[in-house]
Amino acid sequence: MQTTPSSGLATTTRAVLFDLDGTLADTAPDLAAAANTMRLKRALPALPLETLRPLASAGARGLLGEAFGLTPDDPAYPAMRDEFLANYSADICAASTLFDGIAPLLAELDRRQIRWGIVTNKVTWLTEPLVALLGLAETSACVVCGDTTPHSKPHPAPLLHAARAMGIAPEAIVYVGDDLRDIQAGQAAGMRTIAAAYGYCGHALPANEWGADYLVDSVAELHALLVQLDPAPR
Repeated sequence: MQTTPSSGLATTTRAVLFDLDGTLADTAPDLAAAANTMRLKRALPALPLETLRPLASAGARGLLGEAFGLTPDDPAYPAMRDEFLANYSADICAASTLFDGIAPLLAELDRRQIRWGIVTNKVTWLTEPLVALLGLAETSACVVCGDTTPHSKPHPAPLLHAARAMGIAPEAIVYVGDDLRDIQAGQAAGMRTIAAAYGYCGHALPANEWGADYLVDSVAELHALLVQLDPAPR
């Protein structure tokens, strides 16, 4: 576990917000399958999960970029995106699971009466069924999706929306994410941030260069950090 000079996590944090894909849940197998279904339909070989996994946090944009070399500016992109999302929604939780150790971590936060929620760039119509199938819907304090506010991460709006929904000041919240834009959004919202280097992390800067307040290499390290929180919010 690495940290920056920030301190006082235990005495000043009242809630924890998590990114979804690559932070709470390993959704890459189902996202990769949606892209590979498209490749097979076009007589192209399936790509290895290891090739597509780092792009999973970027959703359709990342997966279609890797699988077909498409960008959102390409004229073919909208139709390809719709096909990808249709494939994904049909099997949204076939192989997706919470990362090992996440369930007991969330149970520990619940036991300590530390509120936690989810802030993802995944749109609502995909997020809600996935969160329910993963067993997170009943205990999360809030679920903020990519279309909940007019802006998605790295804009701070979704995180500030979550803070308002929980009635907790942003400076008393820590945000955990596995992508640079998660850290940027958290910083812009005035929250402390934890970079989840065990997640997908993309092909951009390595996680130790994101400027997060804390860096964890495993869920076990994340658990060890978050159990420092006070047993009850003030």
